[in-house]
Amino acid sequence: MNDSNPTSLPPIISSSISPTSPLGESPDDRVPVAGIVGAIEAILRQPRRVMFQLGNGNAGALLAVLLALTVVCTLAYGVVVGTFSGGTQLWAAPLKIVAGLLISALICLPSLYIFSCLGGSTARLVEVIGLLAGLLALMTVLLIGFAPVAWVFSQSTSSLPVMGALHLFFWFIATCFGLRFLCAGFAHQQIKSTAGLNVWIVIFLLVAVQMTTALRPILGRADTLLPTEKKFFLQHWSACMDKRPPKQ
Repeated sequence: MNDSNPTSLPPIISSSISPTSPLGESPDDRVPVAGIVGAIEAILRQPRRVMFQLGNGNAGALLAVLLALTVVCTLAYGVVVGTFSGGTQLWAAPLKIVAGLLISALICLPSLYIFSCLGGSTARLVEVIGLLAGLLALMTVLLIGFAPVAWVFSQSTSSLPVMGALHLFFWFIATCFGLRFLCAGFAHQQIKSTAGLNVWIVIFLLVAVQMTTALRPILGRADTLLPTEKKFFLQHWSACMDKRPPKQ
């Protein structure tokens, strides 16, 4: 990898947005993003509009919209997750997924800002927060697109390992597209080295999957709402694959 090249990103998340075209150069970039519906359209069709507004004085309002969109979409997807077990999981799973996602982002925010500074990015803290919020918003919008498929499987199979693997697969795909948005945003912020950003991506993925174990059960059922035993996520997944009820 050539650290002097701001577009040298992992193939799975490489950006299709050319950083050589400055944000705001096109009139379309300067169209304001208004409301949740407008944010969905912008982040899916014209992500440059989101990136431009995050760096031009309206970051606060847009940040609130992106976070609201993240919460709404995550709650909706969480309800679908909860239909696998029913009962208390219909409300517990959505709350746990929202909490886990937001806490993971908050935990990883300081390291993201530090790595962006070390990489030579000109992004301010509010812009870094905005790009992270855009990552979450795009992730959760894509998860809503997968929700009907997840619901079909949740109603037609009782296999916890199968459903767990399916949700992880959907989450991984959604996260890849969210990371593309984040990397494209930093490319426009003149980041000179992506080494730190690549390290942060690994950290974020590890924190997110560990959070699913820390807040278990999300798919299945247990005697307690939250676990009483500490576990590494690989240990928990191994227990689930062996079809042994994991200790909570």
